[in-house]
Amino acid sequence: MPVVSLAQMMEAGVHFGHQTRRWNPRMDQYIYTARNGVHIIDLVQTAQLMEEAYSYMRTATEQGKRCLFVGTKRQAAGIIAQEASRCGAYYVNQRWLGGMLTNWETIKGRVERLKELERREESGALDLLPKKEAAVLRRELGKLQKYLGGIKMMRRIPDIVVIIDQRREYNAIKECEKLSIPVVSMLDTNCDPDVVDIPIPANDDAIRSIKLIIGKLADAIYEGRHGELETEDEQEFAQALDEMEDEYSEEDMDSFESDEESEESAEESQNSVEESQNSAEESQNSAEESQNSAEESQNSAEESQDSEE
Repeated sequence: MPVVSLAQMMEAGVHFGHQTRRWNPRMDQYIYTARNGVHIIDLVQTAQLMEEAYSYMRTATEQGKRCLFVGTKRQAAGIIAQEASRCGAYYVNQRWLGGMLTNWETIKGRVERLKELERREESGALDLLPKKEAAVLRRELGKLQKYLGGIKMMRRIPDIVVIIDQRREYNAIKECEKLSIPVVSMLDTNCDPDVVDIPIPANDDAIRSIKLIIGKLADAIYEGRHGELETEDEQEFAQALDEMEDEYSEEDMDSFESDEESEESAEESQNSVEESQNSAEESQNSAEESQNSAEESQNSAEESQDSEE
C-alpha cells in the first residue's frame, strides 16, 4: 500500500504550484504541466519521493535518530506543533533564531533559562516577587516559550530536519548544510531542489496539503519509534483540517499568497541594491586602476627624463 495515494494528494491540492512567472527553473523536472498560468506538480514523482522520505525517516528513527520540524509560516505553524508533538519530534514554528543549530551552546543556555522560569512559575515562586519584577519575568517566560518551547527537550542538535517552504527557511537550511544535517523538505515550484537532500514536490501554501505531507512524515517517525503506526481515521483528519482552516478568515487565506509576493519583491529589491553596490565598487576599482596606470606612466616619464639628464 502506498504511503500516500494520488487521490489523496489531488483532494488536498498538493499538485497546485505557483504562477508560472514565479517558478524556479530547477524545479522543471517535477512539473507536469501549466494550466491557466499556474504550474501543476507531477504527483507521480511526489508519491515516489514520499515513499523514499517515509522509509528514510522510519529507518532513521528506528536507529534512535531525532528529528526537528521547521515551519514558521502562518498556515503551517499549528500543523507543525501538532504533528511534531504527536510523533515525539522537536519543532520550530514561530521564528528561526540565527545560530539555533550552529550556535547551539548559546541557544541551549536560553532553553535552560526557559526551564528555570517554568519551574519558578509552577512552584509559585514568581507570585512571591514584587508585581513589577514578576511581570518582567513572566514576559520573558512567554517569549521563551513562544520561540523555544518546541525544542525545550532537545539536548543536542537534531539528526534530521524537516522543512516546510525551503525559500522561507533558507537560514535553517544553510545551518544544516554547515553541520551536514540531512534535510527533507516540501518544495513548491518556486523552490530550489539542489539545496535539500530529499525533496518532496508539493504545494507548501495550502493547509490541507501541508497537513497531508507532514502528517505522513510524522507517521514515519512514530512508526520508527514505537514499531507500529498510529494514524488518524478519515473523520478525525477532516475534523482537524476544519479546525485549522477555521482559525483563518478568507482574507487571511488570500493574504498568504500576497505575503509571499511581498517577500519576493523585497528580495528582488535587495538584490537590485546589492547589484548597484557591486556596480559602484567595480566603477571605483576601475577608477583606481586608471589612476594607478596614470601614476605609473608619470613615474616612467620621470625615469626617462632622469636617464636623459
